[in-house]
Amino acid sequence: MGSIHGGAFVPALIVVDMQEDFCPPTGSLAVQDGRTIAPLINTLLAQPGFVARVATLDWHPTDHISFASNHPAPNNKPFESFIEMQNPAPGKETEIKLQQLWPVHCVADSPGAAIIPEIESNRVDLLVYKGKHSQVEMYSAIADAFGNLDPAVTAQSVNMDLISALRAKGVTDVFVVGLAGDYCVKCTAVDAVKAGFRSWLIEEGTKCVVPAGWDTVKEELRAAGVSVIHADDAVMRKLAVASS
Repeated sequence: MGSIHGGAFVPALIVVDMQEDFCPPTGSLAVQDGRTIAPLINTLLAQPGFVARVATLDWHPTDHISFASNHPAPNNKPFESFIEMQNPAPGKETEIKLQQLWPVHCVADSPGAAIIPEIESNRVDLLVYKGKHSQVEMYSAIADAFGNLDPAVTAQSVNMDLISALRAKGVTDVFVVGLAGDYCVKCTAVDAVKAGFRSWLIEEGTKCVVPAGWDTVKEELRAAGVSVIHADDAVMRKLAVASS
């Protein structure tokens, strides 16, 4: 998909999955030090330059395909086992992808699915509820696990077409933070590039399920066209100025 931005700079912030189940001490799929990035995220939410501030939430049904407990032994070990998943796109049902299994997490309307109170969620403009389809994973806020961007295909997985919502606001650049860097944050940042946006991932604004793998993840991100930056990068100064 071609770039939509030309020489303009109209930024949006995407805060990925800052939910109770992804944060210590009680989260069922807690990411080490997950809560510690909240102050930086709040600083970003307060920046006047963003024309849209998006928060994404995993919002799974109880029978979600990624929940290890929904599958019979012995292939039902969280973090270890994989299950076959089918592409929901019409005509592509024979396309299979392996899905990693996880502990039950972020069940829709459960306490574990709530945004942590440390996040100033009153500043959020758009809430994206993703992973709603019981048979398809959706780490990204933009496309499902098979890379389907078409809202006609993803309608059961997510509550809105985020690409269209951002384009309606003239967005050219997205800045991605949240949890987890090696899964939902990575996938959202990569799919933003595929959707035609410039994509920036702020390194201090994310934590990983597997911290030791972050250097490899950064290589994947850069290869996909995502700019991995620090919070003091020069581009960040543009965010302190309200967009005209």
